[in-house]
Amino acid sequence: MPFRRLLPASALAVALLLTAACGGAAEDTLKGKADDGSLTVGIRFDQPGMAQRRLDGKFVGFDVDVAKYVAAQLGVEESGITWKEARSADRERLIAEGQVDFVVATYSITDKRKEQVSFAGPYFQTGQGILARFSDTDITGPETLNGRRLCSVSGSTSAQRVKDEFAQGVHLVEYGQYSDCVIALLAGNVDAVTTDEVILAGYVAENPELLKLVGEPFTTERYGIGLAKDDAEGRAAVNAAIRKMVDTGEWRAALERNIGQSELELPEPPEVTEE
Repeated sequence: MPFRRLLPASALAVALLLTAACGGAAEDTLKGKADDGSLTVGIRFDQPGMAQRRLDGKFVGFDVDVAKYVAAQLGVEESGITWKEARSADRERLIAEGQVDFVVATYSITDKRKEQVSFAGPYFQTGQGILARFSDTDITGPETLNGRRLCSVSGSTSAQRVKDEFAQGVHLVEYGQYSDCVIALLAGNVDAVTTDEVILAGYVAENPELLKLVGEPFTTERYGIGLAKDDAEGRAAVNAAIRKMVDTGEWRAALERNIGQSELELPEPPEVTEE
């Protein structure tokens, strides 16, 4: 029998690492998942201007354009993207369970969320606002909501913030999607809707004779791209993609294309800080 020399454990470990390196990024990282030319991306399906599934099945909006740009920088074309709905209450779970590879879904960066996922960005900054019926002259801001019915979605902290800080007598109502809240508002089943102003502005743009924004934004919300908590390499790659989108002018073009028709003043891009 020919003599076969065994490698020391340390040499074997190095050999295995070199083999993995030659094969590309680890399969459980964002860059590794993109190696086969496909990614699953979590977005909202019901936010005009940001991310919406049209009747023809096409996905449009600023978040959609950001997601497509990031995917392209990772080597994945639009045809390789599978879009998955990521509602407010489901985003952390979808990332943790690996059902999505990253999330671009008006996803505010918070310390509590960073305990479960990591964020790249921010790529957009807005503030919380109030949406009311155009004919309602009594609601002028969050402090005027005592005794009124205020709608937000499950998994969001927006309505509770209004109750805690501005109107302790407000009645909170929750629905699964913001579009459900808007339908309830138009039907008179609730008196106002609260979430980030950029989301509400999309609904105003669709119904300018029926809806309006009232008051001034009263928080600062920094939107990040959510991904697996320990994927530092993936976070760095997404941050690089965001910076490139801003530097090339595509960020501004996407913002004007999707939100330019609303009454919202378009902001400047925020500085990427989630390293």
